[in-house]
Amino acid sequence: MPDQKIDNLLNLAMDATPQERRKSGNLNIGYDPATRLWDVIIKYSGPESGLAGNGIQVVPLLGSYAVVTLPESEIDEYSHRVQVEFMEKPKRLYFELFQAKGASCIRTVQTGRNGLTGKGILTGVVDSGVDYFHPDFRNADGSSRILRLWDQSIQGNPPQGYVTGTEYTKEQIDEALALGENQGRRLVPSSDYSGHGTSVLGIAAGNGRASDGVNQGVAYESDLLVVKMGIPRENSFPRTTELIQGIDYLVRQALAMERPMVINLSFGNNYGSHDGTTLLERYIDDVSNIWKSVFCIGTGNEAASAGHTSGRIISEGEETIQLAIQSRQSSISIQIWKEYTDQIEISIINPSGVRVGPVPEILGPHRFRIGQTEILLYYGEPSPYSISQEIYIDLLPVESYLTEGIWRIVLSAG
Repeated sequence: MPDQKIDNLLNLAMDATPQERRKSGNLNIGYDPATRLWDVIIKYSGPESGLAGNGIQVVPLLGSYAVVTLPESEIDEYSHRVQVEFMEKPKRLYFELFQAKGASCIRTVQTGRNGLTGKGILTGVVDSGVDYFHPDFRNADGSSRILRLWDQSIQGNPPQGYVTGTEYTKEQIDEALALGENQGRRLVPSSDYSGHGTSVLGIAAGNGRASDGVNQGVAYESDLLVVKMGIPRENSFPRTTELIQGIDYLVRQALAMERPMVINLSFGNNYGSHDGTTLLERYIDDVSNIWKSVFCIGTGNEAASAGHTSGRIISEGEETIQLAIQSRQSSISIQIWKEYTDQIEISIINPSGVRVGPVPEILGPHRFRIGQTEILLYYGEPSPYSISQEIYIDLLPVESYLTEGIWRIVLSAG
């Protein structure tokens, strides 16, 4: 029986074979095969003193959340600790587009006698880093507007209470700026390789010095706090465990400085029921009530990409969902979210018309094979925070690629 104190994907990952996990785009996120350690997010009750243990590392967060690193063999036993309420596997994050400020009519807020400029507040971002040499993040005297920069990808001197990365102060950044780029980047070697974080911060708070004031950001007189999320492996995007720690760090900094702050998050993913019940979403809700913090989070960036659908199935009826698999596609995952009490049977039909199902609604994993495609299907249980049921489907190639063409998922009312 799957553990209801562990989320569905982590339950499935524990059951999946090493080959299935390697082929899947989701099941190994959060796992380091070299050390055989997992990073997970937990919600707990009571004191944090009993959370750590032999070979178990804990980073406590605000609001009785924590990021825990532990051996795979310890996950089941750890979830049964009395103070652990729920354990969630990390999810991969992707860039979200940030639309131009003109679309939000922010100019009218900035102009006039009482125009808002962000003076006195903090602007925090958790992103891909920042080009701290960029003129828009420097004052008129050349000093930096960045008060703290935590680069999670550079090991050496993490902030107090955290275990990864290196924290740079304004004094260190100012010294690097005074040395010039060649020597300065040796002193503070943090870089924004994708440019996404620099672009986002420029829109949010750039002062326009690089464009003679033409391209000012929204809060262009605010001071800045920057977190660059760590990238654990080559060609890998950061994960929710890194994001939640970055948010926690920013809020703690604002508390220490006793200054109001706005946090911009322009990373996201498509995983979940989109009802605010994952531990990350609940953490953001909880921490937004701590101190004077406001969160700005990009949403709806993939509204036109046909990645979602919804509907109702009447008694004894059925609905068919078409799914286009491109050539040389190595894997794809599908999530179906429904009320737990509703009875739905699922069939899967490949492009050649071969059908699997209806699959009985038995909790836990189910495995099938159609031609050169393996199907891993998981019926989940409601979590302590959601009454919805997740049905997770992974299409995995037997060799290198999935069978291309139009696949069909048939949902029938039970």
